[in-house]
Amino acid sequence: MIYDLVIIGAGPAGLTASIYASRYGLKNLIIGRTPGGTATEAYRVENYPGCSAMTGNELMRKVLSQAKEYQAELINAEVKEVKKEKNFFTVKTDTRRSFRAKTIVLAMGLRRRTLGVPGEKEFFNRGVAYCPTCDGPLFKDKVVAVVGGGDSALTSCLFLSKIAKKVYLIHCLQYFEGQKIWQEKINQEKKIVKIFPRRIEEIHGQRFLTHVILNKQYKNKKRLNLDGLFIEIGSLPAEQETKFILGLKIKRDRSGYVIINDSGQTNVSGLFAAGDLTAPANKLRQIITASAEGAIAAKGVQDFLAKNRLKTS
Repeated sequence: MIYDLVIIGAGPAGLTASIYASRYGLKNLIIGRTPGGTATEAYRVENYPGCSAMTGNELMRKVLSQAKEYQAELINAEVKEVKKEKNFFTVKTDTRRSFRAKTIVLAMGLRRRTLGVPGEKEFFNRGVAYCPTCDGPLFKDKVVAVVGGGDSALTSCLFLSKIAKKVYLIHCLQYFEGQKIWQEKINQEKKIVKIFPRRIEEIHGQRFLTHVILNKQYKNKKRLNLDGLFIEIGSLPAEQETKFILGLKIKRDRSGYVIINDSGQTNVSGLFAAGDLTAPANKLRQIITASAEGAIAAKGVQDFLAKNRLKTS
């Protein structure tokens, strides 16, 4: 079988691309490890039009359910190789299965930034974590810290304040970049203590994390005792997941984001991209914008197939 479209990534962009592709009558396949992507980790989504406040997991379950209503094919796998052969692409996965497609939409999203300080790797999953909604319940009545100043850091603090005994919010700047509404809620929560401008220079422990070292003193000490540390300092293109595209010579910017045109197409004919992986100016990395790009890419695929007179399945 040759698919009209193979979508690599199962987050908001990938699932929306599938919904729109199905509505256009395009035979499509989604390949991804986590249905819903990292959006499922969002503590609370209050700004998705038409939806009351809910968790990211609840919202993405709805999107996934809608994609399945259109008989979306979804396989749990990791793409290892993509090759272009004349007018078709061959996609190979870690399950040793291969698929052929007339077009591809890349929608792998991002990987989390790390602090890059001593002890971070050593204490990962032993006190250091990157997903409060996943690991937060492990720190009931404990003392934790969140590093970061954007929306994800602020909402993570609010989530953890319902579980932990105390939550430190550590940020390297004199101000927070997150939305005002989240900052106001942070200020109202007595369990949350802001420490800024400060950076973490070292992470220490024995079997598990016990403390971090700050670059400046807090209450006359650089040592801050903790049970858990959640790192929320943004994301970068998913490096490991994008290694397979290097051979395709896709144009990317200096940070590794994939460059696309107004229809979502890359510089490679038939290869599209959508969501947080892409690099338009003034990027707003939200569920709604990822979904919008998924819809645009699907329309771009439809137009591409029609223009090149590639019969749809």
